[in-house]
Amino acid sequence: MEAEKKHSSSAVSNVGAWALNIISSVSLIIANKHLMSPTGYAFSFGFHFCATAFIGLVSNATGYTTKRNVPLWELIWFSVVANTSITGMNLSLMLNSVGFYQVSKLSMIPVVCVLEWLLHGKQYSTKVKMAVIVVVVGVGVCTVTDVQINAQGSLCAFVAVLATSLQQISIGSLQKKYSIGSFELLSQTAPIQALSLLLLGPLVDYFLCGKLLADYKISPAAFFYILLSCTLAVFCNISQYLCIGRFSAVSFQVLGHMKTVCVLILGWLLFDSEMTPKNLLGMAIAVMGMIIYSGAVEADKWTDSKALQYRKDSSTEDVKLLLKHVDGSSLLKDLELAKSQG
Repeated sequence: MEAEKKHSSSAVSNVGAWALNIISSVSLIIANKHLMSPTGYAFSFGFHFCATAFIGLVSNATGYTTKRNVPLWELIWFSVVANTSITGMNLSLMLNSVGFYQVSKLSMIPVVCVLEWLLHGKQYSTKVKMAVIVVVVGVGVCTVTDVQINAQGSLCAFVAVLATSLQQISIGSLQKKYSIGSFELLSQTAPIQALSLLLLGPLVDYFLCGKLLADYKISPAAFFYILLSCTLAVFCNISQYLCIGRFSAVSFQVLGHMKTVCVLILGWLLFDSEMTPKNLLGMAIAVMGMIIYSGAVEADKWTDSKALQYRKDSSTEDVKLLLKHVDGSSLLKDLELAKSQG
């Protein structure tokens, strides 16, 4: 009974983590559309990790979270990879067509699978592989349109995909390696990322857009959307670490494409974006793939748990036989000793 309650509580927590990630991510996209669009407030500067770092520092100072001993060099390495991911994705979006950008994002799923196999020896069942293919095809059908390739854009896309995949794998591996919670890890990595982005961000923004933060004329409405964007980004970052820590980088990529489906639907409802039969077909295929993937992962977990239980039972039986053999040998020796003394 207690085990069932624990499983039910864990399932509710898992659903809550995914819901928080989807809602915060989709809301962040909509808020940023208002904030960064030329028809909105044309604010193209980011303070998301500054806000996340501030929340993390406050949490540590108040004792809400405890700081675990993670080597500084690993935090710096992770921050470099994460910042490379952010920069690479932005450059990829700028230099590539929307179609090629979507293709590069879809390629993260197989790249994460290959990297987890190379780095951690992780194996995937045939059902999981097939489900991943279905999701990739579905999201590709509903998002990929024109695909134009150029050398600079391809290089940026390659760097972005590799860095993003490594970053997401590292989130899970660092949490397991140092037995650290998702928010505890985020509160240690966010200040390093925020500091580096504050130093390098303005230079990159000026190089890419020819704009400086000091030149921006802020309005009360723009200030509200900046605060809203930063707040949503905090929840988005926390939920990302939480989801990857509970599941895996592959699951985060596969099920994370539910955000793509939600964005397409909300774009149609709120911004009069076109919704074609091709979009509907792709979304249906993607959702079906996600359902198949969830079932395949649960089936693999059940198989692994049964195999682990079998190994435990076998080990227990071997110990019992060994003890029985030792006791029998001792008894035989005692009888032989009694006979010799008699």
